[in-house]
Amino acid sequence: MSLPAAEFSATQAVAAGTDFAELKVGEHGVFWNEFRPADGACRIWHWRDHQARCLTPEGFSVRSRVYEYGGGSFCLSDEGLVFVNEQDQQVYLQALDGSLPHRLTHADDRRYGDVQWHAGLVLAVEEHHGEQVEHRLVGLTAEHRQILAEGADFYASPTLSHDGCRLAWIEWDRPAQPWTVTRLMCREREPSGAWGAVRCVAAQDESLQQPRFDEQGRLYCLSDRDGFWQPWGELDGHWQRLPAASADHAAAPWQLGASTWLALGPASYLASWFEDGFGELGLRRDSGEVERYASAYTRFRGLALDNERIYAVAASPISPAAVIAIDQRSHAVEVLAGGAEVLPVEHISRPQPIHYASGDGSAHGFFYPAMQGTAGLPPLVVFIHGGPTSACYPVLDSRIQYWTQRGFAVADLNYRGSSGYGRAYRQALYLRWGECDVEDACGAVRHLAELGLIDPAQAFIRGGSAGGYTTLCALAFQDVFRGGASLYGVSDPEALGRATHKFESDYLDWLIGDPQRDADRYRQRTPLLHAGRIKVPVIFFQGELDAVVVPGQTRLMLEALQANGIQAEGHFYAGERHGFRQAANLAHALDEEWKFYCRLLGR
Repeated sequence: MSLPAAEFSATQAVAAGTDFAELKVGEHGVFWNEFRPADGACRIWHWRDHQARCLTPEGFSVRSRVYEYGGGSFCLSDEGLVFVNEQDQQVYLQALDGSLPHRLTHADDRRYGDVQWHAGLVLAVEEHHGEQVEHRLVGLTAEHRQILAEGADFYASPTLSHDGCRLAWIEWDRPAQPWTVTRLMCREREPSGAWGAVRCVAAQDESLQQPRFDEQGRLYCLSDRDGFWQPWGELDGHWQRLPAASADHAAAPWQLGASTWLALGPASYLASWFEDGFGELGLRRDSGEVERYASAYTRFRGLALDNERIYAVAASPISPAAVIAIDQRSHAVEVLAGGAEVLPVEHISRPQPIHYASGDGSAHGFFYPAMQGTAGLPPLVVFIHGGPTSACYPVLDSRIQYWTQRGFAVADLNYRGSSGYGRAYRQALYLRWGECDVEDACGAVRHLAELGLIDPAQAFIRGGSAGGYTTLCALAFQDVFRGGASLYGVSDPEALGRATHKFESDYLDWLIGDPQRDADRYRQRTPLLHAGRIKVPVIFFQGELDAVVVPGQTRLMLEALQANGIQAEGHFYAGERHGFRQAANLAHALDEEWKFYCRLLGR
């Protein structure tokens, strides 16, 4: 049910945040993983014959924590589902007849993710927590566990050919990240049924992701070797790039199990790609013809298809995430779940792409005009996404609409280092975190002010996690913003590096440098050490169970500002970790941040 703009509260904004993580299609219908903020659980839904039903029983939540960020938490089996239970991180089998799930693994010191099913075998990335954290590719049955690949630091995307004779996967070693340098590996079955020697298919200075086999057993993968994540494959005995748009066909692989393209034939594939930050969906045929679909949507994930329809998790500037089905012939779109109207269309602030000079380069983002009139030009809230190698998208975000309904304009930035604009743009943050991103945040204010769209004297900045770090750096090292909000933000990167998990254990070396060799650079870019330079009010939001940015780090920053006489307040949530999930806490944080800015504006 939609609500007039004046009644669009933080509670409604949070409730509109239903999202979908994964989507699968098989002979029994369509399946997706749905997250609802009301209880913070992830549940599998099954759609068939125009009806949807929830399959996940009470006490279960379908979510992997491999690499902490998870992904690939379920797949389809011959009889039903295979999924990872959030609480114990074990693999379960579930039939579609309503019976309770059956536990397949019993290793409490192991986590599983990126699960795939083939002929009774569950393929998975296994994360073993012993004296050290180790990762492997394994094959699981009720009787045994088989190691399929080990020795590398990280693994992703185990994929079997349709006949089960070829196994492909992605692997990489420290200090690389999955969006910097990875390898595409392959093994083939011998006549005895055993797996043969491991062979490296692609491993130049490139990031590879989402390997696929076509029905003839040819191997393909996305590679950014030529500057963008584009399809490459085994064609005419050579590994070569398929005809493709000069654009990223995927986002940075922070999570496992992504599906933004599907290989169909020698040079035929279904894919989504980004044009100026906006997502496009198309089917490229062997002839070179590209047939586009669902042009009203601007982001596509979880691609799947059958003989008649294309399926995706999609969103647009006027509708939130939805599971959609697209008729391949008529292009008609049916919404299977989600996409509920959040606000009347006429009240929705729509994203306008911005591209502006910044520092020694240029930056991208989206501008959302204020929807409520104010005296003079509107104040601005600059949104800084986390990651930092992540991205924001031009889709309906109820949190952004919360601000625009209250007379604030919003700039949602894809600062240098964000994904979606090619490898060079993503690599621009190398050793420059706390510098390029800060320049781009400040540059956005100047750019919008020059266009006469905002009041630069009433600009605020906010961000979570890595976005919180950029926020604090901007407040400490620049004089652009009137105040800011840090949500579980990094204030001491060196302390973060000492405590972080294996997946990101070398990330700070890439972003800033070696903590010993580049100690001066760390000191120069540590907001906690420069708290005295922050002269404007700051509000903090922090989970007490956060193991990434520990609560003590936020408390030290808060206390340092208060000791300097700066107006600063903190809100700590007992049951939250790194990234809030409880609806009441999400709504409380949104409301308190708005009230904080209003006080600074004298409202």
